Amino acid sequence: MVITKQFVHLYEIVRSSFIMEAKKITESELEILNIIWGKGTATVREVHEILEKQKQSGYTTTLKLMQIMLEKGILKRKENERSHVYEAAVEKEKTQGNLLQKVIDNVFNGSASGLVIQALGNKKTTKEELDEIRKYLENME
Repeated sequence: MVITKQFVHLYEIVRSSFIMEAKKITESELEILNIIWGKGTATVREVHEILEKQKQSGYTTTLKLMQIMLEKGILKRKENERSHVYEAAVEKEKTQGNLLQKVIDNVFNGSASGLVIQALGNKKTTKEELDEIRKYLENME
């Protein structure tokens, strides 16, 4: 049911039709944000250790990306500790909503239903998941 919950959450974000202040977030920045959102706060070393498990990445590259994210206002830094501790300056849901809206606009010509149809067509959806989606849609009406 995790897929259905994610689908419902994404649909709610699309339906709310709000787009956060335009901040261009790259794929690498999004990877870092996901780590920080998961941890709450993190040092460059902590982020780098997690990233290194996912892909080959140099420490200085991670440091530079996080400095750029700080300059862009995507991250905040607490400087009162020995190691600089970073936290997200953007909300996860707002950022996901913004990115999802861009996908809907650019890939699906603004059609949220196109996104939903594609998402449901790419993977076998169980009867239970479809029942859950139906209940959600009925509640929306």
